Formats: sequence, C-alpha cells, structure tokens
Amino acid sequence: MGSTTILDIIGSIIIGGFILLILYRTNASATENTYNNGSDLIVQEDITTIVEILENDFRKIGYCEDWTKIPDPTKSIIYADTSSIKFLTDTQNDGTVDTLYYYLGPTSDLPNTPNPNDRILYRQVDNNPPQGISLGVTEFNMLYFGALGDTLSFPIATPGAIASMQITIRVENSAAYNNKYEDAFWRQIRLAARNLRNR
Repeated sequence: MGSTTILDIIGSIIIGGFILLILYRTNASATENTYNNGSDLIVQEDITTIVEILENDFRKIGYCEDWTKIPDPTKSIIYADTSSIKFLTDTQNDGTVDTLYYYLGPTSDLPNTPNPNDRILYRQVDNNPPQGISLGVTEFNMLYFGALGDTLSFPIATPGAIASMQITIRVENSAAYNNKYEDAFWRQIRLAARNLRNR
C-alpha cells in the first residue's frame, strides 16, 4: 500500500512538471507572437507613412504652381546619388520654388537603439533644419534611368538625363525579440514625375 502511494506521488510530480513545462512554453510562444505581431504592425505603419510622403514629393519633381518658375524640367533634379536626391518642387503649392533634399543619415544618429543598422531618413526643405520622416530605415536605395529606359551609372554627372527612378526602402524595428528584427520592404519601380517627361 505504501509503495503505491509513493508511485502515485512521483507520477503526479512528473505529470505536474510536464503541465508546468507546457504552460511555460505556451506563455513564451504567446509573448513572442504578441511582440512580433505588434512590431510587425509598427513597421508596416512606418513604411506606409514613408511611402505616402515619398510618392507625394517625388511625383512633384519639377512642379510649381507658377510653371514659369521651373520652365525647363530637365533642370529640376540638382543632385542624385544612391541614397540621396535633391530636386526643385513646390512643396506648399503656393507658387514658390523649394529645394527638397532626401538623404539617409548615418547609423551614428541613432546610438541608443538596440538595432545597429537603423538610420533616419531625412527630408530637408530649402535651408530649414532637416526633419527625420522615419527612424528604423535600414535601406534607402535609388537607381536612375534615362529617357530610353537605360540605367544611368554613378556618379550621375548630368542629373537632367534622369527620366525615371527606382526607389527601394527597408524598415526594421529598433528592438529585436530573440535577436530577430521585424522588417518591411517596399520598392517603386520606374517612378516618373510627369514633369520629367516634358523634354
């Protein structure tokens, strides 16, 4: 009778241990899923915001409410590189020509985030201080194409030859769960501002 009771107690302890282990794993899995889903949502919202701003600005390259202020659209792109571009546009739609400059900042601008690769995508209007439209950008890459669809090589010596561009953006969250960063990727192929076609 006594050995049966001991076996029942040992069996109960083993079964209880398995149940506790299952509960622990379920809790860890639920925590990871909650964190990943929340991080994924944040990253998706960030990239959506960036894309809306970029598409709005880039489609207006060479545009001005008073068209006589930018009579030659081939001169509207001032500078173009792999991760930066400077162009003329009318940001406020008020007939004033503005210089808009997009560039990717260095990783040293975000020393306090756990992600070693995240950066700030800056948007600067005229000589105003640059504004970060998003942090967490790990890739902002641009390719430029001529009027015949040929890829222009870097450095771009003649920005007026640009007729369309390809924009690639990757955004990651600033903190990882189990060393895994959630990310979102977007690519606009052959974006062309209407004014760049007026040649």
